[in-house]
Amino acid sequence: MLDGIKRWLGRGTDAPPQAWEDVIAWAQTQGHKYRAVAGEGFVVDGRQGGLAWRLEWGPSQRPYIVGQELRIRSELGLASDLQMLVMNRQLQEQMERDVYEQYVEGVQTRIDNQTPPEMRWLVMFSKLGGAEMGALDTRYVALGSQKEWLVAWLGQALAAGLQALRVEPGVPIVLMIGRGRLMLRTALEEAEVPRLQVWLRLFETAMAAARRVAEDAAVQRPPSTTSSLWSPSALPGDERKT
Repeated sequence: MLDGIKRWLGRGTDAPPQAWEDVIAWAQTQGHKYRAVAGEGFVVDGRQGGLAWRLEWGPSQRPYIVGQELRIRSELGLASDLQMLVMNRQLQEQMERDVYEQYVEGVQTRIDNQTPPEMRWLVMFSKLGGAEMGALDTRYVALGSQKEWLVAWLGQALAAGLQALRVEPGVPIVLMIGRGRLMLRTALEEAEVPRLQVWLRLFETAMAAARRVAEDAAVQRPPSTTSSLWSPSALPGDERKT
């Protein structure tokens, strides 16, 4: 009788939402590991070569992303002091307005550790100039702690991948390197497989480019053996840093 009631209501509570069944099928086909998270989103774990990546889709963890957020990250074993940021120009302009309103016209007198690193780095580091950005200059900004490293990173296939990306100007796009980790964030209201694939391809391009630059610059270090984001308890809602 209970099964009949469930069928009448449409779907049992333990079954995945219809919209995510395509994601499950895609993950299985590609050899990735899929896991739903408390009805709010999901996690997909995969690998590029010998390095793991994690794709998370769920409620936004950043104020500049409204609604659902897509996050992809990987521990690359880069130098811990390497800090790189690439974002779309419209988001950069909005963040700089927010910084001015909060810390110049507002009551706050300093930027602290509670401020997202994206915002702190906009204040800390100089942006690449138009000549260094090339064709990316109209849509993106880039800045970081080591200019030569950043230029080399963009000089790989990453610049072509960013240039080929077709999204509305107002869609937040953030690529970051910090504490040895590469992170991509963007707004993605619906978890559609073709869109996930687009963002994952961009991330893997950025991942491969960062590894090549690190090898060329001889700055790569062994991956940390301490507890990291790959812990079984690390869910999209558990992230507290970066």
